[in-house]
Amino acid sequence: MKKVTTQHNKKDSDIVLDIADRPTLGLGLALSLQHLFAMFGATVLVPILVGLDPGIALFSSGVGTLLHILITKRKIPAYMGSSFAFIVPMQSLMKTVGYPGIAQGIFAVGVVYLVVALIISKIGTAWLDRALPPIVVGPIIMTIGLSLAGSAADNATLDAAGNYDWKILVVALLTLLITILFNMFLSGFWGQIAILLGIVCGYLIALLFGLVDFQPVIDAPWFRLPKFEIPFVSYPMEFHWSAMLMMAPIAFVTMTEHMGHIMVLNDLTKRNFFKDPGLHKTLTGDGVASLFAGLVGGPAITSYGENIGVMAINRIYSVYVIIGAASLAIVFSFVGKLSALIQSIPGAVLGGVSFLLFGVIATAGLRILIENKIDFNARRNLMIASSILVIGIGNVTLQLDTFQFSGVALATVLGILLNLFLPKKAVSEQ
Repeated sequence: MKKVTTQHNKKDSDIVLDIADRPTLGLGLALSLQHLFAMFGATVLVPILVGLDPGIALFSSGVGTLLHILITKRKIPAYMGSSFAFIVPMQSLMKTVGYPGIAQGIFAVGVVYLVVALIISKIGTAWLDRALPPIVVGPIIMTIGLSLAGSAADNATLDAAGNYDWKILVVALLTLLITILFNMFLSGFWGQIAILLGIVCGYLIALLFGLVDFQPVIDAPWFRLPKFEIPFVSYPMEFHWSAMLMMAPIAFVTMTEHMGHIMVLNDLTKRNFFKDPGLHKTLTGDGVASLFAGLVGGPAITSYGENIGVMAINRIYSVYVIIGAASLAIVFSFVGKLSALIQSIPGAVLGGVSFLLFGVIATAGLRILIENKIDFNARRNLMIASSILVIGIGNVTLQLDTFQFSGVALATVLGILLNLFLPKKAVSEQ
């Protein structure tokens, strides 16, 4: 395996494969499948909830990821999947104007991203160092992981009808335990695909517990064409200004989450992606990915924490692994049986693995606080961290009609404001 070096040409023993490193074909395929499994459930769930074709969501996520990697000059190993932030307005629009309105809303989201990226390219990112010091970044990253804990717990305890089932919990816990053991005791090739092995073993256990429904796999065709929805081809062009105004503001929510994901990747890879390739490039990549999704019939696209969790565990940050996962997503969107097989992975298995994935993201934030020796005897630090954690993990929501500003996004904005305006010391400490 090729020697791994950091951006500053110093070997970092924590990194197994760095961003520019290429794995062997066999290892690369296994690692890409691992990422595909990690993001698949969430990516196809969004279109299912909205009433879109899961195949086109898979296709647009794969192409969107490749576009993002191209725009960021192959410097950021980020996977782009269907965004949950737009579910409510998309469901509302589907009942009224249908997909043409959703498409234009998604297109407006992409335009907002591009406008903000253009502004940042002009004013620079020097303000980020002041707005996002370790006392803000650490708790935000912790919140990104811990705010997802509820969805992992639901997957690990509830059936499709929302009822508690002890068998689901047993499968989830066994999947978690096996994945932990694989990570601890396997090395080399097998150690690097420990998460994939955990999912496969969890799937087999779920089979024994009768939690896998194979009928959709049997019924699915080998080849299926995703349901493309293309302007002027699939539907006549008619402007839906209300749809654009409904969805465009939510772009600022997903931008905030995007910045949080970049913070985690900065910490994991020992880089500063805000400066190289630049926040304007990462936002442009996100925006172009959503523009493409809106043009072909998919949901809005955003970066995925699940895939960041995979990288945090196996310490493999190769952009070529992400390229492989995106390519597999595109291929699988045309192969009905393969898509159905992956979709048959029970929530119990995904929930068990997610306990680990989301927890590792949270501990990355904790590590930032420890490494920067943040003093929590200082009341200012205590106030900032406490507010971010509780608001973010509690998913506190500002609801204005169909616009939602919630969880991580609200906690991030509050944390930045508190850091900018609170004095260095409380009156009682002076």
